[in-house]
Formats: sequence, C-alpha cells, structure tokens
Amino acid sequence: MIKKLFHKFQKERDLTTINISKGIFLLAVPMILSNVLQTAFNVVDMIWVGRLGAPALAAVAMSGQVLMVVMFVMIGIGMGTTAKVARAVGEKNREKADNVAMQALILGFFGSLVFGLIGYFLSPWLLEILGAEPDVVALGSGYLQVTFLGVIVMFYGFLISAVLQGAGDAATPMVILAGATIINIVLDPIMIFWLGWGVNGAAWATVISRAIGSLVALEVLFRGRSRVHVKLEYFRIDWGCMASILMIGFPASVQMTLRGAVGIVLIAVVASFGTYAVAAYGVGLELWMIAMMPGFALGQAAGTLVGQNLGARQEQRAAASAWTTVGYYVVFMLVIGLVFICCAPYLVMLFNTNKEVVRIGSEFLRIAGLGTIFVAPSLILGRSMQGAGDTVAPLIITFVTLWVVQIPLAMFLSRMPELGLRGIWLAILIAYFVQGTMAIAWFQAGKWKQKRV
Repeated sequence: MIKKLFHKFQKERDLTTINISKGIFLLAVPMILSNVLQTAFNVVDMIWVGRLGAPALAAVAMSGQVLMVVMFVMIGIGMGTTAKVARAVGEKNREKADNVAMQALILGFFGSLVFGLIGYFLSPWLLEILGAEPDVVALGSGYLQVTFLGVIVMFYGFLISAVLQGAGDAATPMVILAGATIINIVLDPIMIFWLGWGVNGAAWATVISRAIGSLVALEVLFRGRSRVHVKLEYFRIDWGCMASILMIGFPASVQMTLRGAVGIVLIAVVASFGTYAVAAYGVGLELWMIAMMPGFALGQAAGTLVGQNLGARQEQRAAASAWTTVGYYVVFMLVIGLVFICCAPYLVMLFNTNKEVVRIGSEFLRIAGLGTIFVAPSLILGRSMQGAGDTVAPLIITFVTLWVVQIPLAMFLSRMPELGLRGIWLAILIAYFVQGTMAIAWFQAGKWKQKRV
C-alpha cells in the first residue's frame, strides 16, 4: 500500500534536475505538516494529562525538559545522517546511502541503550535537580522511566525520518507521523483513565504509538519501499561511517544545547523585571515560534537540496537552491514582520488581556518584527551549510550571536534606566542582524562546497 502510494511521487523527484522551486515545496510542505503533527502530538498529551491536576501537568512538563537533552543528541545524529544520505543519493551511489542508513540505525540502537539505562535509573534525581516538588517527582519519575524504556522507538522514528528526508522523501515520514498521532489520540484516554494508569498511561500511549510508527518506518526501509533500501548484508559496524555521522552531528547537538541554555539565561534576565514581563515575553516567544515553523521546514528542504546537488557535483545549483529558499522565506518573514508591527496588541490579547502584559508584549513584537528580514537568511543558510555537512560554521555563528552578542548586550542595555526591558528587546534585534550578516558572509565564502562527508 505504501509502495503504491508513494511510487509515482518518488519516481518524479530527482532533486539534482527538478525545478528548484518545485523541489523546495515538494520537500517543505510535508515537513511543515510533520511539524504541525508533532506539535499536535505533544499538545494532546498535555490536554489529557492536564485533567489529572496541576502536579501531573507539571510532571510531564518537567519531564519534557529532561527528554530535551535526548532530543539534542537525536537532532545531531539525524543531521549527520541526512547530510551523508543526501550526498550519496546525489552521487547516485545507492549502496553508500543504504550503508549510511544501516549505520545510523546501529548508532540509534547503542545510543538508545545508553540513554535508556541512564535515564531509567536517574529519573527521580534528574527531576529533583530541576527543583520539582516531591509529588511532582513521584509522578514524573514513573513517566520518565516508561519513556526511557521505550527511548529506542524515539531514536528510530527520528533517524528513519532523517534518512528518508536526505533521500528526498519527506512525504513518507509525514504519513507515518500522522498515523502515530492518531494512535496516540486514541490510546491516551484509554490508558490514562479507562485503565487507570494516570501519568504513566500517557507515557505508555506515547511509547506504543511511536513504536508502531517506527515499525512501519523500518518496514519501508527494509522492504525497499523508498529510495533507500536497508539490507541485512550491511549489518556490520562501519567505524568510518559512524565517525563521520558523529563528527557532522556533534556540532549540531552542541548548537542546539547552546540555544537551549541561552533561553534559560535570557528568561532569567527578563524575570528581574517581574511576572508581567515574563508572561509577555512568553507570549512573544510563542508567536515567534509559529513564524519560525515554516522556516525550519524550508531550512530542512534547502539542506537536502544542497546535499544532493553537491553529491552530483552541481555546486552552482546547490547555492541557487539555498538562495531561492532564502527568497521565499524572506517574503514570508517580511509579511510576518509587518503583522507583528501593525497588529501586536491584538496578537498578544489572544493569549492574555492584562494591560501591562499587552503593553510589554507589543513592544517586544514590534522591535523583534524589525529583525525578521535577518532571521530568514541566518536560518536557511545555516541549515543549507548543515546539509552540506558543514555543521561547525553554524555552531560558531550561534555561539558568537547568542553568547558574545545577545546575552552580554541584554544584561548591559537592560540596566540602562532609559531602556530597561526595551534594552533586552534591542539586544535580540541586534543579535538577529549579526546572525544574518555572519551567515551570509560565511555562506558566500563557499567553504561549505568543499566539505567532505
């Protein structure tokens, strides 16, 4: 059934010859839908668990912060896998692509084994160091332990999606995720309330739905229902290939960790201005993330196009793919920036009608809105370089932008009496400008074209 569903779609897609704009949207649209589905997956869990009370909701929310560390590792390995598969497919070297996929699965197995064992036994302690109350620790420990028992299905679902996206197939992961989301929606109330498993029931629903999705994804790879066909003959450890995946992926994992850490520091700076400031900043971030979701998908699409075209030795087409994607996202972000500037109070009031929250949130959105044009090239070109296998450059850009520019500036400007909170927003705007400028300069230097993966 899956083979028939996607045969025509995959047959028509050669990302080294197809119209660039068509290639971008064939990849980006399913990726955007996948991001929406992933958000829905998490929201459904929170809605059902929320009915168990505030401690249960807090337990799942704090457990999510612990699991985010695992997610950073998966993102790194996934980026390394996508870059190598895309390059191999572009070279028309299917055996190499198949071997990369197998090595990623082996890495996923050992990685999940390590994280699963560590996470299972340290779950209570991890929640305690986050400052969870005893009742939250009791509920969250069980939730985390169940999730860590099934962490392998999280790894495999993510890695197989990375393999398929690197091969130019973003539709199959989307369909599989849609199925897993539906199963989770059905299982959540059954396991939480009907079976009476409470918070642990939510964890089991997640693990089971993810497991079914991973099994379907494995079936796609092992039956050759995609452009990558994993064969048992590749079931051996290729240390060189694994090292290459990790060398590409490690900087990406560090980059995500830096972003997560800077968020904690920045919200601490905002918190010094009171609860209204934190609430307004939180609303602004939620709206900003909605604007960024299409960019993440377009960035992934650009990365795949760049990787495959470099594999086909079409460097100019690889660069053109990246810049064309930048153009589409610049237009989108310019519209978003105008909406933020013109409609800021109304957008904030969708979340909270407190006058002070609306005032502060509107100011944040209007200043941030001025920087949307710089966000587009930084995000797309960064993901394009990662697709080429150059993950060090985006890491350096992120470190300089966030830790050398944004955080020190936010601390300094916010202490100026005439600026206060506005100083933090200006620091964020300046960081956007620096990030966009650095990304353009580094991309134009072209060293990513010579990156060997």
